[in-house]
Amino acid sequence: MPLDIVVVMDPIGSIKIAKDSTFAMLLEAQRRGHRLWYVQPGGLSLHGGHAVAKVTALEVRDDPSGWYKLGAWSQIKLTTGHVVLMRKDPPVDAEYLHDTQILSMAQRAGAFVVNDPQGLRDYNEKLAALLFPQCCAATLVSRNPAAVKEFLAFHQEAVLKPLDGMGGRSIFRVRAGEPNVNVILETLSDGGRHLVMAQKYLPEISDGDKRILLVDGVPVDYALARIPQGDEFRGNLAAGGRGEGRPLSERDRWIAAEVGPEMKRRGMLFVGLDVIGDYMTELNVTSPTCIRELDEQFGLNIAGLLFDAIEARVAAQAA
Repeated sequence: MPLDIVVVMDPIGSIKIAKDSTFAMLLEAQRRGHRLWYVQPGGLSLHGGHAVAKVTALEVRDDPSGWYKLGAWSQIKLTTGHVVLMRKDPPVDAEYLHDTQILSMAQRAGAFVVNDPQGLRDYNEKLAALLFPQCCAATLVSRNPAAVKEFLAFHQEAVLKPLDGMGGRSIFRVRAGEPNVNVILETLSDGGRHLVMAQKYLPEISDGDKRILLVDGVPVDYALARIPQGDEFRGNLAAGGRGEGRPLSERDRWIAAEVGPEMKRRGMLFVGLDVIGDYMTELNVTSPTCIRELDEQFGLNIAGLLFDAIEARVAAQAA
């Protein structure tokens, strides 16, 4: 049965379709005969306690010269029969959180929201990994510069980052005794007002920062290793990393098995795990990427797996 797929995303005119996972989802939904609705950026609101969205019908095509077509704008109540793809990129700021609260109202009215809005609020993508400490390398989260410096002195080398970044922004590789440590900590913590994450530096980053995708708790069989290039230590594609697909290792599958059941239980249907060497460093729930790259390299249809899960969940909800 055709579904109404309502997508909340960043402006569709600015995406890079060759790398955009949301676009892959839209192509698959359209291929299955579902109706697509694009939410105007900032177009979620509450009217009389009802979650509503300003939307337009959307058509997509896999053509970089023109990949979307919009219709006339209208306002709809989000309710039973709507599947909402919440795919806005971080930062998870106050506006993002308010949108998830509106989507929780839509969920109460019968809409099916991917990923679950309560989970989006609960799971900061840096902190959420620490819900599974058995999967993580040594990590400290603190506002106290002295505590971070003590951590650094013990491990000798660490990666320091804010809790609200994405794409490798504002991530520092720091060695104990470096003269810039104080100013880096002042910048990241805003003088001790913001939490800073310190993770033991993992030299295996030279072999890639692997993105493992979970679909309804089950890992895709291949990961995309984002490999740093030139004088850059970050593997993020946004920071110039090169993407290389690889089969999951035994350790990758163990990490996925540790994390997957809880993600499934919480309604987090599409999740990205970042793994360096043997350790998970982040748990991405807002807008994980790498569908297009893995599909192209291995002939997969990851969005197809996702829509199989969505359709099964919607059918179960209706029953």
